Amino acid sequence: MKGQLYAIGNGLKQQLCQISDFMFHNPEIGNKEYKATEKLVTFLRENNFVVKQPVLNMDTAFEAVYDSGKPGASVAFICEYDALPEIGHACGHNMIGAMSAGAGVILSKIIDELGGKVHVFGTPAEETNGGKVTMADAGLFNNITAALMIHPSDDTRESGTSAAMEALQFRYKGLTAHAAGCPEKGINALNAVIQLFNGIDALRQHVTPDVRIHGIISEGGVAANIVPELAVAQFYIRSATKENLADVKEKVLKIAEGAALMTGAALDVTNYELSYDDLKTNMALSDAYNKNLEALGITDIKPPIKGAGSSDIGNVSNIIPTIHPYIGISETRIIGHTREFAAATITDFAHDRLVTGALALAYTGLDILTGKVPLQNK
Repeated sequence: MKGQLYAIGNGLKQQLCQISDFMFHNPEIGNKEYKATEKLVTFLRENNFVVKQPVLNMDTAFEAVYDSGKPGASVAFICEYDALPEIGHACGHNMIGAMSAGAGVILSKIIDELGGKVHVFGTPAEETNGGKVTMADAGLFNNITAALMIHPSDDTRESGTSAAMEALQFRYKGLTAHAAGCPEKGINALNAVIQLFNGIDALRQHVTPDVRIHGIISEGGVAANIVPELAVAQFYIRSATKENLADVKEKVLKIAEGAALMTGAALDVTNYELSYDDLKTNMALSDAYNKNLEALGITDIKPPIKGAGSSDIGNVSNIIPTIHPYIGISETRIIGHTREFAAATITDFAHDRLVTGALALAYTGLDILTGKVPLQNK
């Protein structure tokens, strides 16, 4: 059957590359991916998928299903399609969307013989307020057998880990006064934010090496001769596991409270984006995918790197067996989140890898449907 899938996938190459290139030329940031969603949904509907859109009040989220009408596994391919501000598809989500939708369509062409379902989930805003978090919390993945996606990179790597992440906003409210005439009458909210940064810097030597804490001051006053009444800082806090992240978060919150006490400012802490869980790769699923990729001619598969970055696919992986491997799209070194990376996604080399990736996903989906992957093995 994999021979059938190979022929189907290669027959779709031109269309899949056109979808990816269209998204490259029409980049849209998270939760505004209207053109990308329309392109993917149209492709899936043309191939007899039943599409639900929007999903959970997210306009650019969708769930597409091809149901064989027979009992069997439910295989999910995960699409991403949000771009970055100003630099476009510098993380290659145009390719992710095309690969996952392509894999779903390829597998759907033979599933009637086997039984089961193919799902393609459209998940907006991975770079910011991850749609997969909302979907996972609502239970959309609970009845799925396994979830698969591939991320473009400069190297081909096995699925590994990503860090758990909290996005915290610290809002300090003080009191204005003339900064020269009567500064003693004011409460300096910016001083509170500065103490927050100093406290976090002191914390860094007392956390595990996997922890990353990085932030910005988004508001810090309006004029030098006015004691700042309002100051706001936004931080990402990351750790290898969500359990350790919870401990680090508590320490940061105590520092924030201390900064408020030191300055007299009032403190309000909120999540300005949704929290991401750490990625837990299912090793049986990963092994099956790696073998399929090798069978398609990509044999230089590097070991995974322990990821310091974060992705909402982690929330899916904490519910069902999941993989998130990387596929090389360039013959030279390129760095993610750059214009050079974005440009690499529409080269002939990347087009070839796009189809190979879609086929490797479809092959692995076939292995799941035929019971060849012992998913209970983590």
